[in-house]
Amino acid sequence: MDVGRRPVSRSQTSRANRGWWDGAADDYQAEHGGFLRDDGFVWCPEGLDEAGARLLGEVAGRRILEIGCGAGQCGRWLLGQGATVVGADLSHRQLQHSRRIDMAAGVRLPVVQADAETLPFADRSFDLACSAYGALPFVADAAAVLAEVRRVLRPGGRFVFSVSHPVRWAFPDDPGPRGLTADRPYFDRSPYVEYSDEGEPSYVEHHRTLGDWVGLITGAGLTLTGLTEPEWPPGHDRAWGGWSPLRGRLLPGTAIFHCTAP
Repeated sequence: MDVGRRPVSRSQTSRANRGWWDGAADDYQAEHGGFLRDDGFVWCPEGLDEAGARLLGEVAGRRILEIGCGAGQCGRWLLGQGATVVGADLSHRQLQHSRRIDMAAGVRLPVVQADAETLPFADRSFDLACSAYGALPFVADAAAVLAEVRRVLRPGGRFVFSVSHPVRWAFPDDPGPRGLTADRPYFDRSPYVEYSDEGEPSYVEHHRTLGDWVGLITGAGLTLTGLTEPEWPPGHDRAWGGWSPLRGRLLPGTAIFHCTAP
């Protein structure tokens, strides 16, 4: 597998990540499903749980859109809190896992396969929107996603989303000691790209600095009202990719942005 940091287009990014998540969904759910729980709202590998954090505030009676819903774990928890929820994800296989969990649990989470850069919903149709590592790290045009969120939110509606903390991009994605030494420029916005044997992008992740995110949020007409940087909690010894207790005690792993629509 060839790996690089090279420019890729919006269509290449979407095509690559749809294929990658369709192919990786089974392993992803097998590895992380227990941690995420079938009806749990976990914001990040640090384990910050919406049940205690309440970053979305009161959700009962609210109409909520989850962007990049995966197997619907967060949306299913929101349903249990009395919200009306719709999930959207690029990956058909992830949505099949959502349906599998629904059938086992006897619930129904409405989901739609969609690209977050073009949401298939009417203007001002949601009170809240959320995304826990869904879509935003994996799109070429984050401005388009934020503009779409702004469009579908009602006035005063809120959007809360989590992504890899931008500072992590200066460090190797390694949970061990190697991951504690910066080896690349934080300001290099070149996306991380994996290539197939045929030379086509097969996985793409895009980097934005903290300043970039602030500019994108405000540029979309949203107001940035808060930023949560979860600390690694005592007793949490589960590694997830490059996230680990070793790194988590020293480096921020996740950034959670709180936004409001005027």
